[in-house]
Amino acid sequence: MAKKQSKFLRGRRIDPRPIDGKIKLTDLVDEAFIAYNAARLREACWLFNEKMLEPDVTVGVTLTGALTPAGLGMSALIPLIKAGFIDWIISTGANFYHDTHFGIGLSMHAGNASTSDIVLREEEVVRIYDIFFDYSVLLNTDDFFRRVIAAPEFQKTMSTAEFHYRAGRYVLERERKLGLKNKSLLAAAHEYAVPLYTSSPGDSSIGMNVAAKALQGNKLAFDPSLDVNETAAIVLGAKRGLIRDRVSTGSGSDRVKRSSKKKLGRSAIFILGGGSPKNFALQTEPQIQEVLGIDERGHDYFLQVTDARPDTGGLSGATPGEAVSWGKVDPDRLPDAVVCYLDSTVALPIITAYALAKHKPRPPRRLYERREEFMNLLIREYEKSNRR
Repeated sequence: MAKKQSKFLRGRRIDPRPIDGKIKLTDLVDEAFIAYNAARLREACWLFNEKMLEPDVTVGVTLTGALTPAGLGMSALIPLIKAGFIDWIISTGANFYHDTHFGIGLSMHAGNASTSDIVLREEEVVRIYDIFFDYSVLLNTDDFFRRVIAAPEFQKTMSTAEFHYRAGRYVLERERKLGLKNKSLLAAAHEYAVPLYTSSPGDSSIGMNVAAKALQGNKLAFDPSLDVNETAAIVLGAKRGLIRDRVSTGSGSDRVKRSSKKKLGRSAIFILGGGSPKNFALQTEPQIQEVLGIDERGHDYFLQVTDARPDTGGLSGATPGEAVSWGKVDPDRLPDAVVCYLDSTVALPIITAYALAKHKPRPPRRLYERREEFMNLLIREYEKSNRR
């Protein structure tokens, strides 16, 4: 009698075809990324393409590590924004600061990480691992931001999303004057009204310049409470079905695409790295549930690319299972969570190329323009809770 096959042997048989010079990236991912973190990267591509980009899913992205200096703003993040695949972003301030170099016509260069830093200092060359740039790039970018924040529109307290949106207009204008296109994430986010938040606004050269201008009486200040509540409001708006793709009716107007049965929306978090931006995005759910007392269950999709281990106790390596215990991730959605232990500079271009090849563009949600609507929803539901 033949032995009954174990249920654990029902996975795909490992029998890939030989790789040749004609294979497309999508086929390479689907067919040759079979095991270990290659398989996790394949699962990341599938999760992002097949589930996170559904019409009722709102996608938040978090950025840590020096991604924009490496050109990933231009190569990956801007194309994702233009395709409607990124709806809101939380990042370190450094990524937005270094992104601005490109938008105002300054250059960064590939270098050799083994070069003596003493020699580089003498040559007035600054290094981010194997990325080199002249010290004047910092001085010129500092001068740009100081001039921007001196404008009357910045003389008030605001969220970091409002600051980045307003500053992004100046970067976009500089791009156009210089004849540049699609160089700055800040500029693209302004054009597509994608909210950009910084969880630690003082921890970057932008924050340092804001602090310097404050010594001269400048009134610009960041309100972290606005950031906490605005990001929570975006997530609540997503989960309540307020953020959905719109389709043309043929009469020139837009309508929300709905089935006959009312459906709520879903929220996805795509984490590149970890750190403070990761927590700031995920804490939106505890803010809604634990602090405000609003009925919610957690984010629906969790996708992380990281090189951090979970056993050190750091937030960057914390697993989606651990996030469930905090209410950050819906426990029923845990099977859809993917963690890929890989460098973001490797994973992000592949995930981007895969999604752009496999999924049609989504209409831009322009969430920055709807912040007041989402905040009103958050306030209404908070007023009904027992936590006030």
